[in-house]
This record gives sequence, structure tokens and C-alpha cells, in this order.
Amino acid sequence: MANSSPRRPPSGIKVIVVGAGFAGLAAAIECDRKGHSVTLFDKVDNIEEITRIGDIISFDPNGSVAFERWPGVVDQMEAIARQTKHIDLYHHQGKFVTRQDFSHEKAWGRRINGHRGQLHNIIYRHAVDRGIDIRLGKRVEDYFEQDLPPQAGVVVNGERIAADVVIAAEGVRSRGRKIVLGFDENPKSSGYAVYRAWFPADRVRNNPVIKHLVENGDTHQGFIGPDIHFLASTIKNGTEVNWVFTHIDDGNIEESWQFPGKPEEALKYLGGWCDVVHELVKATPDGRLIDHKLVYRDPLPTFISPKRRIALIGDSAHPFLPTSIQGASQSIEDGVVLATCLELSGRQNIPRALKAYEKLRYARVHRAQANGPKMRERWHKADWNEVWKKPEMIHLIRETWLLNFDAEKDAYDRFSSVLEELERDEQQIKPRL
Repeated sequence: MANSSPRRPPSGIKVIVVGAGFAGLAAAIECDRKGHSVTLFDKVDNIEEITRIGDIISFDPNGSVAFERWPGVVDQMEAIARQTKHIDLYHHQGKFVTRQDFSHEKAWGRRINGHRGQLHNIIYRHAVDRGIDIRLGKRVEDYFEQDLPPQAGVVVNGERIAADVVIAAEGVRSRGRKIVLGFDENPKSSGYAVYRAWFPADRVRNNPVIKHLVENGDTHQGFIGPDIHFLASTIKNGTEVNWVFTHIDDGNIEESWQFPGKPEEALKYLGGWCDVVHELVKATPDGRLIDHKLVYRDPLPTFISPKRRIALIGDSAHPFLPTSIQGASQSIEDGVVLATCLELSGRQNIPRALKAYEKLRYARVHRAQANGPKMRERWHKADWNEVWKKPEMIHLIRETWLLNFDAEKDAYDRFSSVLEELERDEQQIKPRL
């Protein structure tokens, strides 16, 4: 396909991106838009290894605003996204509690909730159509950076491949974390895991207990109980069903933390829960359920390497709990801001660009990250005597500062002041040295 996507004049900056997930693709696309030359590496041999993942992912307005700038992408996403304007919340035994309406958020931008693999495929195809150099089946073994000549790079199959800057977007096990931190660090269990399912609505449509979920288009509901929350959606005009529920986990993190799940095992956590929840789990076909351990990382002191040529983005830098509903959107913001800082700094000032990226992102990311545990506790430890008096106590956290935000505009607007702030910080440090 001919590349007709707009881009800025060539910047001369060579960028390596490691990881073809949402964070890596967004960074690659945004760098391409800004005129940088991009090469993206991923260990998977076939992109379907990523796109076949079948559970729901959410992009709030602060994430989807980037898609508006990628020709054709947001309309393709909207065509397969859940079309709902509210969520209905229930007590785990089935009694309705409250409806939280999101209609007012339309003024902030689009809420896009859909099949993780299908949305990923749309973005991947856009990256391909842009002509970005994507190299699959290439496992990055190590990272490096040096002063002379000033560059950074990766080692792939024993070969050193250099660029001006490297963006590590491989997720919580990124090898880039070692060069940033200076030591190896293993992920920890959050103490929770998530069952995730996605399947055609045929198995629901004839079930008298749950058929109402697919009879009137798309729906969205949540069931709240002790140490568990269960969220269910119907999507694509009620033709597909997905559900997820977070539960306490044994905390054992192995080499792999995603496993095939069995409905009968999931049901063991749901004793005393309402029939709607039970029937949704029972309706799940074999092979359509996964059990995913939620991994935790201590907050990092920095997102960039000592020589300021390697940057962590997305889960490599700051894994989010699902209850934040911000992990995906924040990863998109990361790529947008980093690409913009590189553009504004130029090739001769890569380290300055990475410092500005970190300064623009660090406080915002960690403030957003804190909403995950806060929201989980709001649901899992709900005081129902108080909730029945004030049902909005269990509403999702939806804050203007977080959702009504354009990361690109913010980076352009604040870049100069951030540089001044960084210069003041350096001047304050120098006398002590």
C-alpha cells in the first residue's frame, strides 16, 4: 500500500524501538510522524502471536487522541469497539446498586474499549502502511550505549545494531530495565490474578438467565464483592461476550504468568455470587479463558539510562493494575511525548530530549498509577452499609486532569519551561559536586 500518511521533514534521528505491543507501535508511529527514522524489533515470528490475544483493552480520551492523528485508525477502532455510555454496578449477590454515566466525557474525546488483539492489529497495519521498518523474529539480547561515538543500540543474534536512541517497550521483563537501573530485578506478584474470557454470544443467547445481556446491543456491567470484582461486556451489537474478574492469587510468579483457564476452576472463587455471574462463566467455551497473574514492579527512580540514550516506556517503565483503566493510554502518551521531545531537541541533543521526556512524564504517570490500588480497594473492601446510602462510592475514578489531556499538545506547550527547570536543577547540583 502506498504510504500517504503525513510526516514532518526528516530529523536525521535514528530510533530503535524494542517491542511491537501497543507502547512500541505507538512510539514507532509517533517517531515516524515526527520525521525520525525508525527500526522496530520484536521476538515474535508472526504478529498473530500478539493479535490473537482475546480479552478487552480500554483507551480513554487521553490515549485515543493520538489515534485521531493516524489516518483511518480511529474510525476502524470505533467500528469494532463497545458502544456503551454507562456501566451498571451490582452487589455480587445480584442486586442493582448504581449506574455510572460517561456521556459527559464525549467532550474530552473518544472512549475505545474492544478486543485487544483486533485493536492491536489495526495499529500494527497502520505502522506497516506507513512503511516503518518492522523486523519480527528478532530477539533483543542486550542493550548498550556509549559516548564515542555518541550512540545507543541493541544486540540481536550477536550483532550490535546502533542508533541515536533506543526505546525499550517490551513490557515488565524488558532487558532495557537492567541498563537503566544498573542491576537485574525480578517482577513481583501483586497478590492478584485476573481471569479473562472472550467468546461468541451464541452460548448466551438461549440462556434465560443471561440472554438479556445480548438482546439489546452492547452492554457493560460490574459485580462487586469481597476481594473480587467481575466485569462483563457484550460488544459488536451483542454478538460477542467478554468478562474478566480479579481475585486474590497465591503470589507465585513463574517464568510465564499467563495460563489457560478452566471455567470450573474460576467458579471456585465465586461461591455465593449471583446466577448471572455463574452462568456467564459456565457459558465460556474451552480454550477461551486465560488466567493472568498481575505483575507488580516497584516504582523506578528513573525511566532513562545513565548516558540518556535509552528510554523505558509503557509497562517496561510503569506497569499498571487493570483497575486504573490507564495502562494502555499511558503507554500511548509515553510514545507521543518521547517522539515530540526528540523532534524539539534535535539530533545533537538526544540526552536533553530524554531528560525532558522523563520530566514531562514521571509525576503524571505515577499519579495515574496510584488510581489502580485505590480503585481496587474501593471495590474489594467496600463498606456496604455506607454504599447503600451513597452508591457513587463505588463509581470508577474518572478525573478531568487525567482524561481531558492531549500529551502532544502538553509536550509542545511545556517543553521550553521543562528545559529551564532541568537547567535550574543541574545548577543546584553542580556546587555540591
